[in-house]
Amino acid sequence: MNNGFLPVNRADMEAAGISRLDFVYICGDAYVDHPSFGHAIISRVLAAHGFTVGILAQPDWRDPASIAALGEPRLAFLVTAGNMDSMVNHYAVSKKRRARDAYTPGGVMGKRPDYATITYCNLIRRTFRNTPVIIGGIEASLRRLAHYDYWSDSLKRSILLDSGADLISYGMGERSIVEIAEALESGLDVRDITFVNGTVYKTRRREDIYDAVELPHYEALLADKREYAKSFYTQYCSTDPFTGKRLFETYGEKLFVVQNPPSKPLTRPEMDQIYALPYQRTYHPSYEASGGVPAIDEVKFSLISSRGCYGGCSFCALTFHQGRIVQTRSHESILTEAEKLVWEPDFKGYIHDVGGPTANFRAPACQKQMKTGACPDRQCLFPKPCKNLKADHSDYLALLRKLRAIPGVKKVFIRSGIRFDYLMYDEDRTFLRELCEHHVSGQLKVAPEHISDAVLEKMGKPGVRVYRAFAQAYQETNLALGRKQYLVPYLMSSHPGSTLKEAVELAEFLRDLGYMPEQVQDFYPTPSTISTCMYYTGLDPRTMQPVYTAVSPHEKAMQRALIQYRNPKNYELVCEALTKAGRTDLIGYDQKCLVRPRRGGNRSGADKTLRAAGRGKSSGRGAGNSGAVSGRGTGKREGNSAKKSRKTIRNIHKKKT
Repeated sequence: MNNGFLPVNRADMEAAGISRLDFVYICGDAYVDHPSFGHAIISRVLAAHGFTVGILAQPDWRDPASIAALGEPRLAFLVTAGNMDSMVNHYAVSKKRRARDAYTPGGVMGKRPDYATITYCNLIRRTFRNTPVIIGGIEASLRRLAHYDYWSDSLKRSILLDSGADLISYGMGERSIVEIAEALESGLDVRDITFVNGTVYKTRRREDIYDAVELPHYEALLADKREYAKSFYTQYCSTDPFTGKRLFETYGEKLFVVQNPPSKPLTRPEMDQIYALPYQRTYHPSYEASGGVPAIDEVKFSLISSRGCYGGCSFCALTFHQGRIVQTRSHESILTEAEKLVWEPDFKGYIHDVGGPTANFRAPACQKQMKTGACPDRQCLFPKPCKNLKADHSDYLALLRKLRAIPGVKKVFIRSGIRFDYLMYDEDRTFLRELCEHHVSGQLKVAPEHISDAVLEKMGKPGVRVYRAFAQAYQETNLALGRKQYLVPYLMSSHPGSTLKEAVELAEFLRDLGYMPEQVQDFYPTPSTISTCMYYTGLDPRTMQPVYTAVSPHEKAMQRALIQYRNPKNYELVCEALTKAGRTDLIGYDQKCLVRPRRGGNRSGADKTLRAAGRGKSSGRGAGNSGAVSGRGTGKREGNSAKKSRKTIRNIHKKKT
């Protein structure tokens, strides 16, 4: 093998004495042998169980011969698009092509195809018609049943059908891939591997599907969006490994796609074993000449302490992929990895992160989850914390203290996200104090996402009062410590439920805060989230009630512009949005106004915009929100506006939140 890496070419195979690999792993990402990369974990787990695995990273999809570079595997091809859905990797929410791919050597864009999983599998089938193909990773996992595809604006079939693969290993696949490998090794035909939890298979034999919930026929989903909303919520309520049901969809007359229940969560010893495998913790040396793989920079000096999240954000796919039950590594496992970081030549004393999907989740939400699972129809934190929730930071605190004490470690940061509502539900404020004292460097990024309770309810987030309470507690703690540290709120525009009224409400919040974010996250409809279901159907699948959704690019642009209302480039959009929302009282010289009227005789400016916008209507799905020009007067001109517009992040929370 090449410097401890798995084989990537025939020469590596010969050096390792391998004439034929058990598995060829085809990946849309460059080969990075680090436990933050799914292909690294799965390949190392298989190798630990005695199977030989070769990595075929970013084959040229325009050349069918590239798929055969490592030969035909003895057991199966494994295929993944990479750490991201290939369409999210390629396109911004505006559907414009991104300029950079952090998972490719040198950050070069265009080294993988759109819908990479399907393309790679179709290439395999051209040459190896009968070799088993198993697909996994985030792209396959979140497209495992019929799903809305934002980029084509259509409802697509299960990726299992369009790819021609035999099986999907969905979610975190360590358990399922070993069971599949052992079944293939025993001589079982891939078509008979229908019993593995955490997999999806296809069959033409209805009589072989047992103890299963039948989802609406694919044709019914195409015909009626209400049927899709119902089907999606049935799937959402079956994501727990203890209570989840076997589900199946019908396509045509006699083609069935069957989803088995999710795999059971890993125990702490199992997590420790997986993260103790001999990862090289960097990209393959063949990429050095191209400048390396940029994605390693974010994770090289970070530590994964947990997986799974019971936060339940509507726009997040973690419920479908990692599940709601938090699984953790032991302190010993994490400390052992941290001590290795210290000896890295380019380690400067800073551990960049200690966390997972949510950094301060270090245990299941309640004691019963590891025995009976998460409640299928209730959330742990939303709309209010469950009475069984155990809000306790003591284990995480102990871990952070041990990491800070390692010789050579100067600072331990937390960058993977703090759930401020969970923090506030912990009556002991020790974690907040130590967070401010040891783990923040000037700014703490948190994600209230919005400040309108109507939108937050659709997001599955706590009401704004919880954020305000946290902001005050954070400010008071820093004041007591003598620190000048600030909150940087992540905000989202155009989420389902947000009309122009709520967008204006958010702009007013930012005005009072004295802060304009440099970047704004537009809601991005990615497969298999509640929010995406709302976007496509105009219904909240949890209640089946209509939800207003901004779908036109112009209205989405207006909502985004309101968050950055101080940017001169957004002036016309802000004026139009305020007019349509019936809030022209915010166009004027009073200190409460967002923008000023256009000065001079330029009738193509604000006045023209106001007249034109007043005749229009806000477009979207569901019950809209349009308003006429209110004609409310303007107050006195605010002094020194230019200087005020240049205020920086240092002003955050100097005003009362």
